[in-house]
Amino acid sequence: MTTSLQAPGRVAAHPRPAPYRGATVLAFALAAAATGGAWAQPQVQPQARPATPVAAAAAPGGAVRELNLTQLGIDYAVQLRGISGTIGIPFNVRADELVTAASLKLNYAYSPSLIPELSHLKVTVNDVLVATLPVNRAEAGKPQTQDIAIDRRLITEFNRINIELVGHYTRECEDPVHTSLWARIDASSTLRLNVSPLKLTNDLATLPQPFFDRRDVRRARIPFVFGGAESPPLLEAAGIVSSWFGALADYRGATFPVTRGELPAGHAVVFVLPDTQIPNLVLPAIQGPALAVVDHPQDPASKLLLVMGRDPAELRTAAAALTLNSRAFSGDRSSVTAFQEPAPRKPYDAPRWVPSDRPLQLGELATAADLTVSGYTPDVVRVNLQLPPDLFTWRSRGIPLDLQYRYTPRVRPDQSTLNVNVDDNFIGALPLRSANPAGDRWWNPLAVKVMPDGTVAENRQVMLPPLALGPRSQLRMHYYFEPSGGRCLPLLDNVRGSIDPTSTIDVSGFPHYIAMPELAAYANGGFPFSRMADLSETAVVLPDQPEAADTETYLGLLGQIGRATGYPALRVKVGRSADVSQWADKDLLVIGNLQNQPLFAQWAAKMPLQRNGTSPQIRLNSWLDNAVDFVIGARKREDLPGAMQIAVSDDGRDAVLAGFESPLRSGRSVIAAVTNPASKEALLNALMTPDLLKRIQGSMAIVRDTQVHSVLGEDVYYVGRLPPMAWLQWNLSRSPLLLAGLVVALALLGAAVAFASLQLRARRRLR
Repeated sequence: MTTSLQAPGRVAAHPRPAPYRGATVLAFALAAAATGGAWAQPQVQPQARPATPVAAAAAPGGAVRELNLTQLGIDYAVQLRGISGTIGIPFNVRADELVTAASLKLNYAYSPSLIPELSHLKVTVNDVLVATLPVNRAEAGKPQTQDIAIDRRLITEFNRINIELVGHYTRECEDPVHTSLWARIDASSTLRLNVSPLKLTNDLATLPQPFFDRRDVRRARIPFVFGGAESPPLLEAAGIVSSWFGALADYRGATFPVTRGELPAGHAVVFVLPDTQIPNLVLPAIQGPALAVVDHPQDPASKLLLVMGRDPAELRTAAAALTLNSRAFSGDRSSVTAFQEPAPRKPYDAPRWVPSDRPLQLGELATAADLTVSGYTPDVVRVNLQLPPDLFTWRSRGIPLDLQYRYTPRVRPDQSTLNVNVDDNFIGALPLRSANPAGDRWWNPLAVKVMPDGTVAENRQVMLPPLALGPRSQLRMHYYFEPSGGRCLPLLDNVRGSIDPTSTIDVSGFPHYIAMPELAAYANGGFPFSRMADLSETAVVLPDQPEAADTETYLGLLGQIGRATGYPALRVKVGRSADVSQWADKDLLVIGNLQNQPLFAQWAAKMPLQRNGTSPQIRLNSWLDNAVDFVIGARKREDLPGAMQIAVSDDGRDAVLAGFESPLRSGRSVIAAVTNPASKEALLNALMTPDLLKRIQGSMAIVRDTQVHSVLGEDVYYVGRLPPMAWLQWNLSRSPLLLAGLVVALALLGAAVAFASLQLRARRRLR
């Protein structure tokens, strides 16, 4: 089959990827706090913790998946409140797996005030009842565990377990939101799935399955296979594919184990040139750039994705066509003809970033259904924001959020509010008005205008504090409707609220300027490389003789940058240390260890990490440098440790991530990833684990196993450009001596002008 690709730049696989796309989660906020404690709605959720594969005994040819609620996206203890509180737990099944058995190990507790005859916990799977857990007074208030079998016939591709509290604390009329009505579901509860492999057909139309399956919430592991040692052009094609998979994996993260000349177990991606030879694998004749899916010769249930070309240029064409137009292919093999590479990207136009040249509508990040809630215990509306890491928001009032929202008007004035948060930072509460503020008067000129659907529409501008917004942030909006029932009164669950998709957030008025090095900008947003989404201003420098660990580090890091941008690295350049002089105009990602990467020795004077004898040391500034910093101003942070507190071990278990200004050109940046086979996994894991990721900052981060230590060096440079007046104010604010000098200079200038004026007047009198 021949596929003609003529739409340059069209990313068919993910035209505009929703940030942090993950498993669908349906939960109900159960508290009236601003954050509400609820989880996300479909495709608008915070990043779930990537789940690592669990090794367990299974039937021959099968496997066991054990996932706790944290790995399924619910990383908090759930409180069920009221007479009917519910939590929804999502779980999915890969397309290439069949569930043969399933069970839920539920860890829970409930209120001692519940009446056993009237109360219970109800567990359903896809709306089918599977268990009713009674309430026993003797066990009330204590942690309990219950194993619940799940009929495998109830399980489909996308599933939801609902746990509902049916609770009553009195036999007479009761308050439906009384504080004694509660049950707690612990996040350590575990879902166990026994699965067997399914043999799929060889069809490119199913891509990216089975190599990446969005149903799988675990960290993606996608082996890459090369025929032998990788040349730089071959690695450029592989980097395009790994960045694409990284964007698809999103919050899960992705790793890319490398094998040379042999096939690993399971699904894999194979890069094929005419001289590629792999035992037991019969490769098709190559007549140009092409893609194919074939059976794994040693594993009938697994597939191989062949990316083929007669030379590295054609291989790169096949990789680019795969990442931009994967949905255009079908059949077991397809040739790529008439492919037109898209035009180069513009700065700051990454698909997942809030654009810098126009306001962004929230409807571009979430669907209308994701922005709508109902009931007295509604979900939190969550919108994930990926901001350019170098936004200069100094002394600004904040980032404007033009919020348009609708809600069911209150019967009478009360404490109902729309609470706005950024992550866990409370921003403000917008009161929800009643339809008739005058109460029971039949006519009131101040009455709120009600829309035809029975809701009230309002528009407010909210200023989001810049310090609360990082490169990756989540805007959380929670409707709190004060219950209008009460004791002996029914609670009518007829309230609704929604955020209008035309609400906008606007960062177009902010310049781009940032003090570097700042590893937090790289770890969270891929900056400075991600400034151009296609990495057209990025070059990767590998050792002259790269090991498999160096290639795996390169592929993993490009996957992380692809996650940040949502776009494949179509124009990344890869080379060796001898090629670096031609890339003075690019930002550099240098990978290797202190033995096999010559640039680490050549640029030792620039790096915050140097070798002194046999042990790596951290370079400190001299007293003269500190004196100059006092005059011109320098970046100081008290939250990061001093360099003398950090030591790098020489046992090979430490990975180092360091940032510094490029020795080739001022204003350009270098990120050095110093790794080896023993520390590579720790570095990639830190970049993909939220709790570790937030610790990577400053000039250098040292990663050892699951510990991260960061330091901030003294060598600071700035990237970006400020308007002249803002530049002057910024620099004067950083240095008291410069400010004093400017005041003295202005005073002397004023005195000189006054003296000249007096002299001129004296001469006129003499005349």
